[in-house]
Amino acid sequence: MKGVSGQLPKLRQDVRLYLFHGPDEAGASDLARQLAATMPEAERIDLDGPTLKKDVGRLADEALSPSLFGEARVIRVAPVGEEALEALSLLLNSSRGGSPVIALAPALKKGSKVLALALAHPNVVSVACYAPSASDSEKIATGLLTAAGMRPAPGVARRLVGASGGDRAVLGREIDKLALYLDASPERPQEVGPADVDAIIADLSEAELNGAVDALLDGRPAELGMRLTTLDENGASPVPWLRAVQRRLVALGDMRGAVDRGEPLDGLMKRHRIFSRDEEQRTARDLRRWSPTMIATALTQVRAAELSAMSSGGAGATLAEHAAVGLARRVAR
Repeated sequence: MKGVSGQLPKLRQDVRLYLFHGPDEAGASDLARQLAATMPEAERIDLDGPTLKKDVGRLADEALSPSLFGEARVIRVAPVGEEALEALSLLLNSSRGGSPVIALAPALKKGSKVLALALAHPNVVSVACYAPSASDSEKIATGLLTAAGMRPAPGVARRLVGASGGDRAVLGREIDKLALYLDASPERPQEVGPADVDAIIADLSEAELNGAVDALLDGRPAELGMRLTTLDENGASPVPWLRAVQRRLVALGDMRGAVDRGEPLDGLMKRHRIFSRDEEQRTARDLRRWSPTMIATALTQVRAAELSAMSSGGAGATLAEHAAVGLARRVAR
C-alpha cells in the first residue's frame, strides 16, 4: 500500500509494517521518529537488516510477542534492505497481527523485491521520501511550527530552513527547542519572530561550513577539530556540514572521473562553474590528492557518520566528529 510521499502516516491497527524509503534519509528518519513518538509509552525494540538475515523469524516473533510489562510495543528496523525480504514476508504472512513495525530502507531501488512486497500488501504503508525543494522545505517548516502551537512571522520559516541546512530531522529538533523557549503548544499558541529564532539557533554561515569542509578534504585534522568544537559550542548540529562534505566529495568524484577520461582541466572548471583563482587552486589540489577509491571510501564513512549523528543524539554527534577528524588524519597521511 502506497502512502503519501514524504508525509507522516497515522498508526492503524490493520497496518503491520510502515516502510520509509527513498534518498532523503534524514526525512525518512524524522518521519519514523515522529510515528514512534505517537506511542510514547510503548516498549521499543530495535533491530537491523543483518540481524533479520541471520534470524529470519525474529521480526515476526517480536511483533507477536507481548511486552513483559503489559504495555504496547513498537519494533524499529534500521537500516533494512533486500537481505530482510524473507523476514518481512514471514511478518506479513503471519495469521494474525501484532505490534507495528517501522522500517527505514534508504537504499532500496525501484526494482527492489522488498519494495514490491510492500506496495502489493494491503497491511503495509510505504512512504517514499525525497529531498524537498527550498519552497517545499519552507512549507514543511510552517506546518511544523503551526502544529507545535506557533504562528510564524514572515521570514521565520526560511530562517529555520537555512539554519538546519535543509535537513528535516535537524529542522524538527530546532522547532522543538523553539517551542520550549516560547512555552508554546497547540493549547497555548505563541507568536514567533526572527529575534526568537536568533535566540536559540546558531546559524551555519557559508564561510563556517566551507572552512570545516576544506579542513577535512585538505587533511588538516587540528584545524577541523577546532572548527567542529566552535560549531558544537554554538549548538550547531553536525548534519549540515556532513552534508556539505558529501556534496563536495560527489562533485570531486565526478570531476576526477572526467579528468581520468581525458577532459581538459580548464573546461572542467567552467562546467562546474569554478571561476575564482583560489577555488581553482583548491580544486586542482583536491584532484591530485583524492583517488576514486579514496572518494568512495570517504563517502561511505561520512554517510555513516551522518546516520550516527541523527540516530544517537549527543553521543552520535560526538562520534560523527571523531570519525571526521579521523578521516582528516588519514588524508594527511
